[in-house]
Amino acid sequence: MRLLPVWAACLAAVLVLVRPVPAEAHVVAAGADLRVAQTIAGTELTVVVEGVERVPGELRIGVVAYQPVTGLPVALELRSVADGRTVTGTAHAGREPRYTPLWVERAGPHELRLRAGDEVAVVPFRVLVERASVWEPLIYGGLFTAGLLLVGGLLTGALSRPRPAMLLAGGAAVGLTIAFAVVVLEPWLPPSPPDGAAPTAEAGVQGRPFAQGRVATVPARPVAGEEFTLRIDLVDGSTGLPLDDLAVHHEALAHLVVTSEDGRAFHHVHPLRTAPGRLEVRMRAARPGRHLAYAELERQDSGGQLVTGEFTVGGEPSPAKTSPAESAATEPSPAETPSATASAEPSPAGPAGRPGPPRLHPAVPVAGRPATIEVETSGAVRPWLGMAGHLIVRSHDGAFLGHVHEMGSAGSGRLRFTFGFPAAGRYLAWAQYATGDRIVTVPFTVDVTAPEATR
Repeated sequence: MRLLPVWAACLAAVLVLVRPVPAEAHVVAAGADLRVAQTIAGTELTVVVEGVERVPGELRIGVVAYQPVTGLPVALELRSVADGRTVTGTAHAGREPRYTPLWVERAGPHELRLRAGDEVAVVPFRVLVERASVWEPLIYGGLFTAGLLLVGGLLTGALSRPRPAMLLAGGAAVGLTIAFAVVVLEPWLPPSPPDGAAPTAEAGVQGRPFAQGRVATVPARPVAGEEFTLRIDLVDGSTGLPLDDLAVHHEALAHLVVTSEDGRAFHHVHPLRTAPGRLEVRMRAARPGRHLAYAELERQDSGGQLVTGEFTVGGEPSPAKTSPAESAATEPSPAETPSATASAEPSPAGPAGRPGPPRLHPAVPVAGRPATIEVETSGAVRPWLGMAGHLIVRSHDGAFLGHVHEMGSAGSGRLRFTFGFPAAGRYLAWAQYATGDRIVTVPFTVDVTAPEATR
């Protein structure tokens, strides 16, 4: 009878030792780093903020380049929102991040100011440190109490006092039972919020409302070939105040797609937060005419949404003035290359051995039914925005924009996407992926038939 508590104690101790241990610390989620894409200084960068194990301590920040830049310096300024303490440093962009340590004194809200060239972005985030489980005192307290009672029971039994020994052994069994039950149930019990976490949102059951957005350019009428700023102002529809609670999703505060009306110009960029409720990115348009802008964003406790707008570019067609990073790319620019038509046949190699056009299954997609699109790659693919590949699809009239990700076939020399076209008609599409130091864009068109036409 006395063997049962001893066996249970051993089992409970083993479970405590081998149970899953939560990550020490995190920035976005337990065990995850914060990664934020930024289109800045004429190139595409991703800022990486590593999680911290404890505070005070070092917060390491690195910058990953996805276009051919060499050691681009990025000035860093880390400020605690709570007490205003500021530390500075410099990171250098590269294919792999070279981390710069910045000292952080406390958990909670911080702002990271980035300066590259003459552009400045401010990334708000929270330094979070995982707390010990609130249930651990109950587990270890139960085991400690059970151990004391078990030792007392053994000593009492040795003195030939069976009744008190039985009572002590029973108490030990109760303590072990409590500890064992908490160990088993802990994964389903509510976890402790980490130090530095945001207060629970005081929102209704439906969450926060969608952002209200306005798209504009500075100057109001850009000229082909000249740099301009595309600006997105976001406000809370219920208060009219600037909206400053965007969630990082797919490694960006916002994904901005800008295309000319005819689809010959295409940009997928990641605007900078320059002020509360304001996102901006510098661009050049090579072609005059109407342009369409689509911003994918997600408000905390709300959900994903698409903010759209349009603007007109004046002037005469002109070769775009590119940054050194852009001019070093070997792929043709989507703005100057007519879109190829996707095919169901094996893709013949293009000029200079480039992969041929994408392949479709079925050959003619049917509206409302999934189609598979395979894209051959021109080199080893590395993740960009957390994915191996991206497929962006726009209806010919610009009324619809879709965005899906690669299905997990990276490494096979091709990317595979599944997409359901909502209606019959012609669609413009762009597949994107990152290689060693380039972001490759593959433009093509797809003609979709109506379901009735297949009967």
